[in-house]
Amino acid sequence: MYSVLMSGTDTAGRLIEATQELLWERGYVGTSPRAIQQRAGAGQGSMYHHFGGKPDLARAAVRKSAEEMRAAADADLSREGSARQRVRAYLSRERSVLRGCRIGGLAQDPDVVADPGLRAPLQETFDWLRSRLAEVLEEGKSGGEFGAAFDPAGTAATVVAVVQGGYVLARSAGDPGPFHEAVDGLLRLLDAHAAEPGSPA
Repeated sequence: MYSVLMSGTDTAGRLIEATQELLWERGYVGTSPRAIQQRAGAGQGSMYHHFGGKPDLARAAVRKSAEEMRAAADADLSREGSARQRVRAYLSRERSVLRGCRIGGLAQDPDVVADPGLRAPLQETFDWLRSRLAEVLEEGKSGGEFGAAFDPAGTAATVVAVVQGGYVLARSAGDPGPFHEAVDGLLRLLDAHAAEPGSPA
């Protein structure tokens, strides 16, 4: 619904982008209509011309952040290469670790999870991510990259949990190190599941 509003530098697009950033920085309660207007360089009249109010604008912003997260992940997972190379690309992508995950952070915001319209894009995004990772890992298993006992769906769920948990550990430490340690450990575990050459898949 709101994708058409994001073209160019139109006011509605700036309002959505400003709300995305403020939700990431401050959470729902800390994202006031005045702050949104100031960040977007838009007046109150413009805001209420395009959106019914803060809840309506927040829902558009959360859905846009979810779409962007899915697009970024899919770009890594759809690239050329083996399943392990594609998952490694996803895990090793440059991230603003200490800012946390746009979507994962919102899932920890009680005001967001209490609103079905705000929570739904979060659940949809994580469901999609687990499914897409499982699909890539299943392709790898079918292609002989992993042994017969390898569990693509369970491993996909673990990948998502490690990334989200890594953000929390890094933010609590004020240091991106714990995130990278968690990812490196996961990659070593994934490599340990690689099938030996010539072994049955």
